[in-house]
Amino acid sequence: MRRRGALVLTSRLSVDLVQKAAMIGARVLIAPSAPTALAVTEAQAAGLALIARGPDGPTLYTETEAE
Repeated sequence: MRRRGALVLTSRLSVDLVQKAAMIGARVLIAPSAPTALAVTEAQAAGLALIARGPDGPTLYTETEAE
């Protein structure tokens, strides 16, 4: 499946949202709150980029895999 697009969320990045984003083929998830540790692990496994609030502002938690 070719992955494209980004999702902008208004809630915390949880593992279920990461799994749903991976199922629809999103490449990037952006949220105003920090992700859960399990969400970061799942995003790394799925090759999704997570961008969310970190200690010093917006933070890239994981990166996408090259296609």
